Amino acid sequence: MATAAGVDPALVHHYFGTKDKLFLAAIEAPVDPGTLLPEVLEAGPERLGESVVRLLLRVWDGPARPAGLALVRSAVGNEWTARLLREFLVSQVLRRVVGTLDLPPAEAEARGALTASQLIGVVMARYVLRVEPLASAPAEELVAAVGPTVQRYLIGDVALPGRRD
Repeated sequence: MATAAGVDPALVHHYFGTKDKLFLAAIEAPVDPGTLLPEVLEAGPERLGESVVRLLLRVWDGPARPAGLALVRSAVGNEWTARLLREFLVSQVLRRVVGTLDLPPAEAEARGALTASQLIGVVMARYVLRVEPLASAPAEELVAAVGPTVQRYLIGDVALPGRRD
């Protein structure tokens, strides 16, 4: 990637450390999921849905919200930003979460996409469109309401898109 951009890969490593850190800087990510995901994953597979939703709400209800909102709003109208946000969500968050479940690659991808649909929906309804009562609901109420759906998408019985059984 650095070579294609005409940059010495050693400089990228010097200034950013890893490709993941470079990516986070490029999209001006409000948080580094690598520092937050361990606490999500320690809940174990049986509470993963709740844990993912709780983290999402904690990040979005915190100081990262303005940068996150700017990124989401930009992604809605700009394909380049949408691609960056999609890559961030898939590679930095969902792939790491779903990767702990020891699933075949196609199933992991489908479950990750379903999970993304739910999380993006919560962000859009609560923070962008401010749909009530979601916009003002306490975080733990949303964890209780949305967590089971995310859990089902991650490990439950669900018709997976893209499967030809």
